[in-house]
Amino acid sequence: MYKKDKINLEGIAPVYIGSVQELYSVVEDDDVLISKTTEGGSVFDVGTIFSIKGSGESRALFRNKIFQSLNTKESWLELKKWLENNRCYQNQISYTIIQETLHNFIENGAKTHHLGLVDTLTGDIYEKGMPEEPSNLTLIKKFNIQKPDLVKSIHWSFYDYSKYYSSNSFVIPLEFIVRFGITSGSSILKKYENLNENERQRYADELGIDTDFIPWTMLNNPIIDFTTKYEPEDRGLSPQEASVLSGLDGKMFSSAIAMALLGSYMANKIFQEMGLQLWDLKWEIARENDVMYFVDTIDTDSVRATVNIVQDGKTYFVHFNKQSMRDYYKIMHPEWYDSVNDAKLEAKKTGVSFVNILKSGQEKGSYEKTPIIDPSFLLIQEEKMKMIKEYSTGGTHDFISAAKEIAISEITYYKNSTQWDTYTKLNSI
Repeated sequence: MYKKDKINLEGIAPVYIGSVQELYSVVEDDDVLISKTTEGGSVFDVGTIFSIKGSGESRALFRNKIFQSLNTKESWLELKKWLENNRCYQNQISYTIIQETLHNFIENGAKTHHLGLVDTLTGDIYEKGMPEEPSNLTLIKKFNIQKPDLVKSIHWSFYDYSKYYSSNSFVIPLEFIVRFGITSGSSILKKYENLNENERQRYADELGIDTDFIPWTMLNNPIIDFTTKYEPEDRGLSPQEASVLSGLDGKMFSSAIAMALLGSYMANKIFQEMGLQLWDLKWEIARENDVMYFVDTIDTDSVRATVNIVQDGKTYFVHFNKQSMRDYYKIMHPEWYDSVNDAKLEAKKTGVSFVNILKSGQEKGSYEKTPIIDPSFLLIQEEKMKMIKEYSTGGTHDFISAAKEIAISEITYYKNSTQWDTYTKLNSI
């Protein structure tokens, strides 16, 4: 619970301006930040290159829905009943650490950095519920962010994470990725395909996957894998490496894993209410003394969720998240996508920012210009945002039917394009 019920919006100052989110400090309180979700969109790390009308509010409101659910004791009791009625989760939720963590959440709610939505006109803070007019401003608890130090020795370099072991308040320098299934664009699928037969089995065992690595396959139980958070590129980690880099002792690290899994169950339940199938999502977790918090954000930029449509003997997987935009550029503008990848390869050789290399190449004509999105495709994405916004604000429409209708319109868009075969290879079975 925050100590005030209003923020002076004139007394805020920008501390971070990103492609899809902005952060502002609050002059009278150094312990909090205001997060502003924007309508801008970025894919492949090239910066803001498109805008989806209404997406800023939609993402903030959905984020509020998720975090208010995590904060609320009653939501965890409902989740417990939901899990007990879903046989596929029975094995995983039987583990002691899961049961202990769930019991704690039912008794107290989970701790999160989310303090409520902020009315964009009055500055009123809504710990529960939401302003009368939709808001894209969220008040969050500020955590100490420490980044590992790059150390160079002879001709090697490595990151030093030792500072985390002398601190008791920090954002854990990991991303906890929970996967309910394997999509065609999954990083674990790409890694698996590049391994030999013996390495593949070891990798599957490490992840805890007991099914074949086939695109668009749901797993018997959700798995969790880890990547670095503050290194230049996300680096996949084994559980042992993740534990060492986390700055936590074994018990706290195990509890963090249980938090990530339980938070994912909560999100999955919410997505299913909209008729969406959740494939994967990532969590960030912070430590403050002996208490851990869900931090960062969960919205359509940080998950993979689809509506699955059966047509003509095939199942099509239509993304209701940023993957739809990634796919659009890959499918409809492959020359530009190749330019982006070429610039990234050049950046690795030269050490120059790939964005600068891309921009310079575009000015010289050696790289494709950034394409303009077809307005009719953009309208489909706006409809997705409208639906998610209405659900997040307590709407009572038939969201499952609405989601299917939007999904069919996206399938039809590609069916009427020259790239239908490419789309089906990527997003159907």
